[in-house]
Amino acid sequence: ITAAELARVRDGTRVWVGGAVTHRQRPATAGGITFLNLEDETGMANVLVSPGLWRRQRLVARTSAALLVRGIAQAAEGVVTLVADRLESVDLSMHAGSSRDFR
Repeated sequence: ITAAELARVRDGTRVWVGGAVTHRQRPATAGGITFLNLEDETGMANVLVSPGLWRRQRLVARTSAALLVRGIAQAAEGVVTLVADRLESVDLSMHAGSSRDFR
């Protein structure tokens, strides 16, 4: 689903969201949890990655410019966060093409 659609998903729903990774943050106060932001053409999606998932998928999580993330939507105080249980890298080079400017 898109980032915009994630905002309307019911709490507890399992979904896939994809997008370019714009931020990776692991605050010292978060107990090893890593927060990712994914951006697609509709907006931003907040993703929470547990320490265990990060350990299992560290290479994909740290190096992918874009990800497909499967997880459970968690709604709290008007904000929906995707609690990830699977990460898959997306190769953006296969989608890159030359622009068709002013022809």
